[in-house]
Amino acid sequence: MIHLKNLSKYYPTKSGRSYVFKDVNLSIPMDKSVAVIGPNGAGKSTLIRMIGGADLPSKGVIESNLSLSWPLGLQGGLHGSMTGRENTRFVARIHGIKDTKLVEQKVEEFAEIGRYFDESAKSYSNGMKARVAFGITMAFDFDFDVLLIDELTAVGDMAFKQKSEKILKEKYTNTKIMMVNHNFQQLKVFCESAIFLTNNQVIYFESIDDAIDKYKSTYATIS
Repeated sequence: MIHLKNLSKYYPTKSGRSYVFKDVNLSIPMDKSVAVIGPNGAGKSTLIRMIGGADLPSKGVIESNLSLSWPLGLQGGLHGSMTGRENTRFVARIHGIKDTKLVEQKVEEFAEIGRYFDESAKSYSNGMKARVAFGITMAFDFDFDVLLIDELTAVGDMAFKQKSEKILKEKYTNTKIMMVNHNFQQLKVFCESAIFLTNNQVIYFESIDDAIDKYKSTYATIS
């Protein structure tokens, strides 16, 4: 499970604290893959980043005895001053790989960003960052219990999306996924349960269909 204990996330504004989450207490079962559903601005990406350790709660803690991936998605996870190749090389060396050429080749071929693979990541579009970040993860045999994904399979043309979906299904047959995606049909490909973000709170649903129905009944405009 992933436990959210007295979790709050807020940002200071001129008129006071602007809360994304407030005093959330929830244990999220991870025996199924979990969709993250909510309107724009509800904190879907923020929650994924906090669970993955890329952001910190303002108050409270997130606890789990599971092995969680870093957040993969449109915000990337790349060091901006390094090229895609250098980011790949850096991650490979952290994981004990001295000769990184094969890993670099795998990521370069998977990402399909051409010469930009040797340009600094700060020059990348969000889609390019996601392609490289996804490629880096797919290039290693990481043993994650939970893979955290933020809009990753929404990146690129149809061929790239299909390739991404195929490798996720093949590589992570024993790994659960927590996924943010605005496309409900896409979420249903990978996820069976869901958490619904609304009014600074997080609600768990055993069935993704029930969560989608709740979202549709709560918000007239589907984001």
